[in-house]
Amino acid sequence: MAYTEVTRTGYGTRLKNSLGGILIGILMFIGGTILLWWNEGRAVKTSDMLKEGQKNYVEMENPAVKSPDFEGQLVHAVALATTTDSLSDGTFNIGAVAVKLHRNVEYYQWVEHEKTEKKDKVGGAQETIHTYTYSKEWSGSPIASNNFKDPDYQALNFVYQNVEDESSAAENVTFGAYRLNSGQVSTFHNEQPMPVALDTAFAEQLDKAARDNARAFLSRGGLLDLVPDSAAIVHVQDNVVYIGRNPNVPEVGDVRITFTKDMPSKVSIIAKIAGDTFTYYKAKNGYKLDLLYMGENTAEEMFDSEHATNRIILWILRILGTLIIIGGLRSIVSIVPTLLKVLPFLGNIVETGLGLVCGILGIVWSLIVIAVAWLRYRPWLGVSLLILAALLIFWLARRAKKKKAEKAGIPEPQVPEAPEIQIPQYKQEAHPQQPEQPQMTPDQQKEFEQWKEFQEFKKMQEQMKNQQNNNAE
Repeated sequence: MAYTEVTRTGYGTRLKNSLGGILIGILMFIGGTILLWWNEGRAVKTSDMLKEGQKNYVEMENPAVKSPDFEGQLVHAVALATTTDSLSDGTFNIGAVAVKLHRNVEYYQWVEHEKTEKKDKVGGAQETIHTYTYSKEWSGSPIASNNFKDPDYQALNFVYQNVEDESSAAENVTFGAYRLNSGQVSTFHNEQPMPVALDTAFAEQLDKAARDNARAFLSRGGLLDLVPDSAAIVHVQDNVVYIGRNPNVPEVGDVRITFTKDMPSKVSIIAKIAGDTFTYYKAKNGYKLDLLYMGENTAEEMFDSEHATNRIILWILRILGTLIIIGGLRSIVSIVPTLLKVLPFLGNIVETGLGLVCGILGIVWSLIVIAVAWLRYRPWLGVSLLILAALLIFWLARRAKKKKAEKAGIPEPQVPEAPEIQIPQYKQEAHPQQPEQPQMTPDQQKEFEQWKEFQEFKKMQEQMKNQQNNNAE
């Protein structure tokens, strides 16, 4: 069941906190700016260092044979990383021949979870509702339940045995005829379970200590039932030492200790030869190169992976720096909406608007910082980013001007359209087309004249004939 607690912050206290937030906001703004500037330089220098390493490394074909020709050279090599060192856990009296040995401890505890909800009240005060819930979980360290908010869950946590995490590494890890340095050993990982066999005397001692802790807890008024003397409280299974009544049914106070070891494995390195071991390669810009990858990897694969990692880190820090700057700006101007929180709806409107403005200004400022940083390292990209920032500023200014004009009731000026030019159309009078006279040759002209004379002669005969008929009648 959830436990609820309500706290109230007065208007004066909120104003005081907002004034203090101005200083915090300024520090955040400066810190975010420095982070962005440093990150761009780091990314460029790391990239240049990797490119320099790609040009200068040499391939070591046989690391099993030490050669003076490789002394001081940046090399790429693949070989088995192994050791004869025996590592031990002094507390549990166990050990193994391994590159590294790990002890990881977990405690089954009540864990408090908090959820908050804030409500503004008329008059400027703020009410915060804290909701606490509790669950049993495995934790990396004991949890003090005396500080829990819900009295029903206070003083319920205890542990059978408080054991610290621990790791150890071999000092002599060979790589063919050479030895890996401590940085390379720390990067090595080939984790496997390490079976545990506890000494009988130590197991009895551990069991007694766990029971004493349980009794001490009960004497303080705890609710855990006393474990019967005949029941086992220390259980060992494979690579786990479990301190509790039943490993399959964890209870508050149980402790789970897991042992692992890193075993020999083939690795790939890019580093500089220094006698019988390796050291870092120092580039011209001062950045250092010393790589160890598990398994067989070509030099190009390793360099490509490092370039990709560099880009990922670059963008993570860019986003982080931008968010810090935006948070700083919002903290600086937080006094304005706080003043208006006397009327919560008005303060919320102003807070939303300022949040949007701070977001845009934070992005613009981040782009400017990144662009200026790149002007030093990559001029063309820097100019491009400055242009992008200028466009954002122009858009923001125009948007603000438009809103101001709308509030004043002034319509946004419209660009007049060019008048349409009417071209007069003239009608052309229609003239009947004369049929084109065919052209006749001289012979055709002569025949045509004779035909016309024949037609006239024929016409005269018809007239004479008609006249004679009329006279006869």
